[in-house]
Amino acid sequence: MAWARPHRHSLLLLFLVFFYSCAANPTARAPLSSTVLYDSDHRPYSANASTVLVGPAGPAMILPLFHHITKKSQSASSSSGMLSNAKHRKNLQKSPIAHSLPHARMGLYDDLLLDGYYTTQLWIGTPPQKFSLIVDTGSTVTYVPCSTCEQCGNHEDPKFAPELSLTYEPMKCTMECNCDVENVFCTYERQYAEMSTSSGVLGGDLFSFGNDSGLDPQRAVFGCENVETGDLYTQHADGIMGLGRGDLSVVDQLVDKGVINDSFALCYGGMEVGGGAMVLGSISPPPDMVFTGSDPLRSPYYNVDLKEIHVAGKKLQLDPKIFNGKYGTVLDSGTTYAYLPEQAFSVFKDAIMKELHSLKRIHGPDPNYNDICFAGASSNVSELSRTFPKVELAFEKGQKILLSPENYLFRHSKVNGAYCLGVFQNGKDPTTLLGGIIARNTLVVYDRENAKVGFWKTNCSELWERLQLATSSPAPSPQPSRQNNHTEEASSVLAPSPSDLPHYALRGGIYIGRIEFEMSFSVNYHDLKKNLHNLTEHIAQELKINVSQVHVESLSPEGNDSLVGLSIVPLESTQYISNGTALSIIARVAKHQMNLPDSFGTYKLVQWKVQPPPQQTWWETHYLVILIAAISTLIVGLFGIGLWLVLRRRQNALTTYKSVDEDDDAPEQELQPLQ
Repeated sequence: MAWARPHRHSLLLLFLVFFYSCAANPTARAPLSSTVLYDSDHRPYSANASTVLVGPAGPAMILPLFHHITKKSQSASSSSGMLSNAKHRKNLQKSPIAHSLPHARMGLYDDLLLDGYYTTQLWIGTPPQKFSLIVDTGSTVTYVPCSTCEQCGNHEDPKFAPELSLTYEPMKCTMECNCDVENVFCTYERQYAEMSTSSGVLGGDLFSFGNDSGLDPQRAVFGCENVETGDLYTQHADGIMGLGRGDLSVVDQLVDKGVINDSFALCYGGMEVGGGAMVLGSISPPPDMVFTGSDPLRSPYYNVDLKEIHVAGKKLQLDPKIFNGKYGTVLDSGTTYAYLPEQAFSVFKDAIMKELHSLKRIHGPDPNYNDICFAGASSNVSELSRTFPKVELAFEKGQKILLSPENYLFRHSKVNGAYCLGVFQNGKDPTTLLGGIIARNTLVVYDRENAKVGFWKTNCSELWERLQLATSSPAPSPQPSRQNNHTEEASSVLAPSPSDLPHYALRGGIYIGRIEFEMSFSVNYHDLKKNLHNLTEHIAQELKINVSQVHVESLSPEGNDSLVGLSIVPLESTQYISNGTALSIIARVAKHQMNLPDSFGTYKLVQWKVQPPPQQTWWETHYLVILIAAISTLIVGLFGIGLWLVLRRRQNALTTYKSVDEDDDAPEQELQPLQ
């Protein structure tokens, strides 16, 4: 498991003790000791996640991924061991494929400068209790805070209350598990490299994957936390959904039940537009999908057989063995950047810089890091390929996948048109780690049953349509709310209420001129009117924007409540709000992530809409040029007049006066003496 990390050192491998028992397979209950793949060089930078899978042997589950805005400190990516019952999974009874692709795509949002992980919503218990869980291919257990937790942080959703679930059963202590001090329940303990920990009891309950899932609720084992420390305590997400290889992994448990194929996939959105889905199951891959082997015996992580890197069509002079050190080349959805061994990074960096003669090297956005950044490129992501070189990854049989600039760059947060290298040196560690940035706008299929990983370059915000065209198979019809939730270049779009609108991806124009919210506050109209200024200040603080960007457009009573119309506008120095920033703002408001003082009561988002930047007239577009030209003309004119006056005065001063000639005919007169 890995989140964004504030330090960039080496990829550390520490041993993590993970005690467990009573998972899906009762024949494998000995305590495991597994390694933690820890990359301490991370800052909040992540990719968008989407996944699509439909299997010939069972209905697929498509889960939504939510990208949260929190900065994480050091963290770890881990796996709790090797696949223990692969033969059993390969011999699963095949079930008929579903007639359609059911889906449960939920709201996604991201801003790679702020977000450190992606989450999906999972419902646990009867009746279901909702949780926002970090999706992590490097973790093998799912856990959420328990209502009995003695030391748990304030997270997005209420803690899991076992006493409120009719189907919850704690795992009773046996010889096959580590037990609590009273020898009553099975326990687990997890420790990450930066020393954050999670511990609690193991229990079983129903997992529900959303109303649109093609899979009925399934019973699964998970951790009910009693103690959290470090990053796990401070993070906004409720917990972790483990997708790695291990008996407690959600994937392994569902596969062992025979309800899905042994496969899943992720599809991360791009630099500008977020969104995506995670599908548990299998799909018919597009015909041009590139596959590479992923040997489960090579390491406990999802690895690929990387052999070469090409920059601008030129192969880097590297020994292929450099990508096979230690754990080899690892894919980790919980890591945001990419990390190369020392020599590989040096050669890669030099090759990139060699192609960027027209750009200016600048300092990174954070003085604490020695980022490699360049200024002078277009602010339009679709035009970056004209400036930055293409990069290709080549695998064992020569097949290649293309990395566009958004797959190895991140946007500079302080300089418009500037970008920084999102690939870093992995210290002295020989492991190659490919984080989410590499998979932007790429469908990644983790075909565990056939021990391979597939890559398909696509636009993840249009994934369903593109899959339908590529495979000529039925695709899930888009959710009605998504049809309404996008921006067009010339008109505003009205969005339904959050209960009807789980997806916040903004399609169409990249730049937003204005975001408008209609919100209901459970506070008296007259009381709220007195504190409008304080309200805008708190909203600005919660949305991490300038208070000058928050405007109150209207205020009216609504029974005992108040109806407020708010607008978020760009800073005076800019003309638009980027799509990524707009997504973050909308999702934060819609998901009730603004912690406002009690004096404002509770709020409900009634509706929101976005407006494109206003169309400027010819004068508004060119007034600055005209003004500069007029001032320049005036200055030149005044300078010319002044120069003419100076020259004329100098000419007059140098004019020679006529002297009296000695040979003049006029007689010289003598002075006569006085009488």
